[in-house]
Amino acid sequence: MKKLFLALMMMLPMAAMAQAKFGHVNSAEIMQAMPEFTQARTDIEALTKQYEADLKLMQDELQKKGEAFEKEQATLPENIKQRRQQDLQDMYQKIQQSYQDNQQALQQAQQEKMQAITTKIVDAIKKVGEAGGYVYIMDLTAGIPYISTTLSTDVTTQVKAQLGLK
Repeated sequence: MKKLFLALMMMLPMAAMAQAKFGHVNSAEIMQAMPEFTQARTDIEALTKQYEADLKLMQDELQKKGEAFEKEQATLPENIKQRRQQDLQDMYQKIQQSYQDNQQALQQAQQEKMQAITTKIVDAIKKVGEAGGYVYIMDLTAGIPYISTTLSTDVTTQVKAQLGLK
């Protein structure tokens, strides 16, 4: 009797697993289809160009002042020469700091925009999972070593539909 009971108890989880539904999704494909992603990419590219243009102006100004200083430094009194050298050094440090600040601002803007998009995708996956009765929906782009695409259902199109995408 104990053996029969143990055998039934071991078969119960297997029966439940046989009825379980598993799905997979390609979130990169979904993201590429989202207008929010295209807009975010365009915004980041515009911000990058703006920062590059600002830095170029600062570098051009530094170069112009540096060339002017080189031409006249032989005729300048020592105190003025030192002050101009310090001004050039300050401008150079300001350019370096601006570059670092711009990189941080770009990174933060990209994270904020991508977080909103990712949250929207995750919410849509959850809704599809709940509506379809899925136990798991795994992302093909998450670096999982193997997902059987024959034993799980591709729900990418359902998630796109949930998001109103084609």
